[in-house]
Amino acid sequence: MATITLKDGTQIYYKDWGPKNAQPIAFHHGWPLSSDDWDAQMLFFLAIDLRNAIHVGHSTGGGEVARYVAKYGEPQGRVAKAVLIAAVPPLMVKTEKNPDGTPIEVFDGFRKALAANRAQFFLDVPSGPFYGFNRPGAQASQGVIENWWRQGMTGSALAHYEGIKAFSETDQTDDLKAITVPTLVMQGDDDQIVPYRDASLLQAKLVKNATLKVYKGFPHGMATTHADVINADLLAFIKS
Repeated sequence: MATITLKDGTQIYYKDWGPKNAQPIAFHHGWPLSSDDWDAQMLFFLAIDLRNAIHVGHSTGGGEVARYVAKYGEPQGRVAKAVLIAAVPPLMVKTEKNPDGTPIEVFDGFRKALAANRAQFFLDVPSGPFYGFNRPGAQASQGVIENWWRQGMTGSALAHYEGIKAFSETDQTDDLKAITVPTLVMQGDDDQIVPYRDASLLQAKLVKNATLKVYKGFPHGMATTHADVINADLLAFIKS
């Protein structure tokens, strides 16, 4: 099993697929999931011979991409391009400086539900807003729901609980401003987790070399529900 050990002793698992001389594409998953959330993308890109590092982040993973590219990737010349998919930066929570953000009470509700019954909470999220399965006429996939639940339940409850504060209250405005590599911002306009007007429009404004692509009716988890569309657009951006 491939892991890296950080300075504080934390071990992080990762998947390393494909030939060693191929272009590295790093996929950063969102809360509270695992690398399995990118299976549809990793299998698609496995057979493509590209060059230069690309960092792709979804949701909370978009925050990881923004921080890495801005602080540790671009200054050292390690990153060619970046992609933010339904990403949380610059800031989710509502504050005086971010009046259009999500009220703190919403995130308090997440913490309460997780602490009371994490297993049920991790069924409710994918069954409803994450994939848009709560919309009239939506065709819910039980396999997708249970896969989301499986990934979440393999993680640490404490990390998930503390992660809510991290993804909702971390201000990454400066990270976005520091990014100059070509960046694709992808967002569904029916995202019930990260409202696209509060995030993607600001991302496209703050990142100097950004291209915004909004998908009509796509949910937060669009990389899974609409993998064929997302994969094709990712490939076109990477090869451009």
